[in-house]
Amino acid sequence: MSTPILDAQGLTYAYPGGVTALRGMTLTVRRGRRLALLGSNGCGKTTLLLHLNGTLKPGRGQVLIDGQPAGYDRAALAAWRGRVGLVLQEPDDQLFSATVYQDVSFGPLNQGLSEPAARERVLEALAALDIAELAGRPTQLLSFGQKKRAAIAGVLAMHPQVLILDEPTAGLDARGVTQLKAALERLQERGATLVFSTHDVDLAYAWADDVAILGDGTLLRQGETVATLADAKLLTAARLNTPTILTLTNALREPGAPWPGGQLPRTAEDLGAYLDGCRDGVI
Repeated sequence: MSTPILDAQGLTYAYPGGVTALRGMTLTVRRGRRLALLGSNGCGKTTLLLHLNGTLKPGRGQVLIDGQPAGYDRAALAAWRGRVGLVLQEPDDQLFSATVYQDVSFGPLNQGLSEPAARERVLEALAALDIAELAGRPTQLLSFGQKKRAAIAGVLAMHPQVLILDEPTAGLDARGVTQLKAALERLQERGATLVFSTHDVDLAYAWADDVAILGDGTLLRQGETVATLADAKLLTAARLNTPTILTLTNALREPGAPWPGGQLPRTAEDLGAYLDGCRDGVI
């Protein structure tokens, strides 16, 4: 098996005032995969993400990048954040320039790209998030959903190897979620690795390759999505609901019986296609 692109080993972290957020946290980020972090509020998801791009430094433990311990001096952090982009949950924490174009161009220009090259990156990122028409709009006049997409575009424009997103779909309508997923899929097709935290178990079940279940600052389990989220006892311990599609799938089969064809449906479209086949006598 290839070396993980990121590897968190035994991370412990306490915020000022003595509030411990991570308690020996471990996590393996496999290259080219979509990894969802799931857990209830206060389980350590955001704190873990902030360690994965060097924003926070653990009290104990270490983060490895391509198998090598990460450094925290200025040069090492600059190189680290050039490879690992972070999109915060609240876009107002990330947007600071006067216009959308200026904000999205900040990262590429800071990477040393020429104006024409940076412009190409900016226009590509704005188009990917379907906000090209907002390029000249003042950032303070954007809606929440527009701010969210502008913040993501600013990180996409830097072409990171790993893109980390904290609750990326929060505040987005259905169309915005669809556009975001399409943009992230294109980024992954270029070789990027995606890590995202979410409260949406259905999103993780339908879209993630792997999931990590967190609880009280520790990793409860990490593994392939369907097998991990099919563990009802694990989900109960983590105070998570069973994915809706999995609940419906289980209702349509005998307990413990294999699903026809062997591959459990992951989306409503998958399940609908199966039911249509049953109705038409194909299955």
